[in-house]
Amino acid sequence: MTLIENTIAFVKEKLKDAEGGHDWFHMERVYKNALLIADGEECDLTVVKLGALLHDIADSKFHDGDESVGPKTAKTFLESQNALEETITHVIAIIENISFKGGNFEKKFHSKELEIVQDADRLDALGAIGIARTFNYGGFKNRTLYNPEILPNLNMNKEEYKKSEAPTLNHFYEKLLLLAAKMNTETGQKIAQERHRFMEVFLEQFYAEWNGLK
Repeated sequence: MTLIENTIAFVKEKLKDAEGGHDWFHMERVYKNALLIADGEECDLTVVKLGALLHDIADSKFHDGDESVGPKTAKTFLESQNALEETITHVIAIIENISFKGGNFEKKFHSKELEIVQDADRLDALGAIGIARTFNYGGFKNRTLYNPEILPNLNMNKEEYKKSEAPTLNHFYEKLLLLAAKMNTETGQKIAQERHRFMEVFLEQFYAEWNGLK
C-alpha cells in the first residue's frame, strides 16, 4: 500500500468513534476539497493530501484543549511510515496552523500547501454541511439552539473561543460567516461565496420561523 493509502486506513481506524462533524467523513470531504483546490495551484501534492487527511487527527476540542496531541499523533504515524523528514515537518506545521481559533490567531507558518488545506477545511464549515456540522456539535455539547438574549461575541481571544458555551446559532456569527472573507485561494473564494449565501438564506428562514412569521 502507498503512504496515502496507509494514511487513509489509519485515519479511518483512529476516528471510527469520533463526533459526527469531526469523523472520517469530515477528513474525506476536506481531502476532496483539497484536491479540487490544488488542481489550480503549484504545490507539493503529497503534503496537501497528508495535511488534509491528518489535520484533525486529534482535534484539541476532544482532548481537553491540548493542541499538542494532533501534531504528535501525526508525527508518530508518519515516522512509522518512513515519510521524508521535510514532508513530516511540513504536515505538522499545517496541523499546527490550520485552525480558526476565534479568527484572532496569527499563523506562524506560511506555505501554499497550508493555504490549500486551510481553504479545504474551511469550506467544510460552510454551506449545507457546515450548518449540519454546527448543529451536530451543538447537540453533542448539549448547547441551546438559540437565545436572543445572548449576543454573539465577535472579539473573543483564542482561549475565550475555545471555552465558549454560547448557543449554537452564535457560532454562525463568531466563525462561519467570517470564513468566506478569509479564504486563501481563488477556487476556495469562489466556492465559499456560494456556500456563504446559502447560510444567509438559512438564517433568514430560521429567524422567520423563530418569530412565527412563516
